[in-house]
Amino acid sequence: MSDLPRKAVTRTAKLAALPLGFAGRATWGLGKRIVGESAEIVGRELQQRTAEQLFKVLGELKGGAMKFGQALSVFESALPEEVAGPYRAALTKLQDAAPPMPTRTVHAVLTAQLGEDWSELFLEFDDKPAAAASIGQVHRAVWHDGREVAVKVQYPGAGEALLSDLNQLSRFARLLGPLIPGMDVKPLITELRDRVSEELDYGLEAQAQQAHADEFVDDPDVVVPAVVHQCDQVLVTEWIDGVPLSEVIADGTEEQRDRAGQLLSRFLFSGPARTGLLHADPHPGNFRLLPGGPGGEDDWRLGVLDFGTVDRLPGGLPDPIGESLRMTLDGEAEAVYELLRREGFVKESIELDPDAVLDYLEPIIEPALVDEFTFTRGWMRSQAARIADIRSPAHQLGKQLNLPPAYLLIHRVTLSTIGVLCQLGATVRLREELEEWLPGFLPEETDKDLGALEDTEEPEELEAEDSVAEA
Repeated sequence: MSDLPRKAVTRTAKLAALPLGFAGRATWGLGKRIVGESAEIVGRELQQRTAEQLFKVLGELKGGAMKFGQALSVFESALPEEVAGPYRAALTKLQDAAPPMPTRTVHAVLTAQLGEDWSELFLEFDDKPAAAASIGQVHRAVWHDGREVAVKVQYPGAGEALLSDLNQLSRFARLLGPLIPGMDVKPLITELRDRVSEELDYGLEAQAQQAHADEFVDDPDVVVPAVVHQCDQVLVTEWIDGVPLSEVIADGTEEQRDRAGQLLSRFLFSGPARTGLLHADPHPGNFRLLPGGPGGEDDWRLGVLDFGTVDRLPGGLPDPIGESLRMTLDGEAEAVYELLRREGFVKESIELDPDAVLDYLEPIIEPALVDEFTFTRGWMRSQAARIADIRSPAHQLGKQLNLPPAYLLIHRVTLSTIGVLCQLGATVRLREELEEWLPGFLPEETDKDLGALEDTEEPEELEAEDSVAEA
């Protein structure tokens, strides 16, 4: 395969052909309806054919096309099984691989970035890529000090390809909407486009990854490889083995699925609290299950890769997220409504019924209601269908809610993580993670805190209080 942007004309032509194909299939669908086939069957066939073409094209391209495909892939849980099933394998491929760039191009980038004698920095360097993603590919190597390393090499022209693809995709975002029920595709593309400069900056990525590596260095559950070397288009980090989450989704054991889901949830909520950063690219290709968790070799840890996109949250996740979740669980409709209005989720120009808002939110937060919740594709589909059905009150209310810019990336990461949990079919103690890591979720003064205070009081003080009470 040639360099990115491959041939710009070829890339643009492939993407431009997508809406034409969609339009052709719509005409085919209309013909089917005319001859008497049911709207439901025709709609399902139309969705399936559209999805197959979309993911075939996105899988052939790197750049923004693949980045968009990866972002969409975690939402396949929301699709009807008869639609998602036939192209699930294509989605898994998108999550973990792309066609490699030629060896001569890799060597040219390494020479430009590390110098003519770049090979002397390595005891070994495998020219065959171990993984290929949207803007760079990874090679396995041995650093000159003997450490096994991953060498991430950015595709020449990656920035141009990213922007070109995402601009092209945004032009027909409306046509892609029906693929993921209940999801507005255009803001997703806009947000991906806004993050292009960050993702291309390996300096920022190195800082974010090393911050996590330092924080999680002795963690029993999470492994983040340390940064070894970094320059403009090359990032060298420690190598970690493990089972890709895409493989766990495909044929992992129940134990692996549950453990992966628990650790993914823990990392989502603990990362911002511990580092002030939110890993913002939670597709399965960026996670591994590694042996050697707290229970020994038969237990698992979560390996986390690719910190090219992060949300900087110096105080951790915003308190209003935990506060609104807690109040929703407690059924405090008025309090939830006032908080959402204050944070900008309800615009000042709009008046909504607080009880209706609570009814809208309660099914979504079902996993936090119980001590243990099993995430399934069926549950995800029911949520998507509830919001997508234009006849439902949930659809009408959802259209009136607003997503403030400060919450946009947090919202996407949370939805994406839930999508992965549903792909895993994991049983997760989510409430446990929320209580431990989500600011505002627990009241400031819980019964447990009061009990701890009572235990530390001196006997004399307790006796004095008893005397006062008796008097």
